[in-house]
Amino acid sequence: MSSTMEQPLPVRCPLCEGRVHIERVRCEACASAVEGRFGLDWLGQLSREQLQFVKVFLLARGKIKDVEQALGLSYPTVVSRLDDVVAAMGGAAPVSAPAESAVRLEILDQLASGAIDVEEAERRLKKKR
Repeated sequence: MSSTMEQPLPVRCPLCEGRVHIERVRCEACASAVEGRFGLDWLGQLSREQLQFVKVFLLARGKIKDVEQALGLSYPTVVSRLDDVVAAMGGAAPVSAPAESAVRLEILDQLASGAIDVEEAERRLKKKR
């Protein structure tokens, strides 16, 4: 494969989605190579979609509101995807917020986006109590 036509490093097997290992690394300058079994650290734990999410998250400097706008997702969905990435990296499972909190956040998100008005948000929030 030509170095001018580099492909992204596969982090999962295209056939079974299993983890991959790098077995050969070659220096571009002197063409020397090292062979062995090299891991991808935390990157190898993430799916391509999770890696894309991490890229957007980092470009947004961790500002969830900016991630929401960039991906067109609600706040609860962004937080859920972030929790998925942390779990895939072997991090501690997030403390689950009660389902009611997620519903409240979704209602507030709809209010903020203009999908519902204040009266409708108030009605839905009172109904959840």
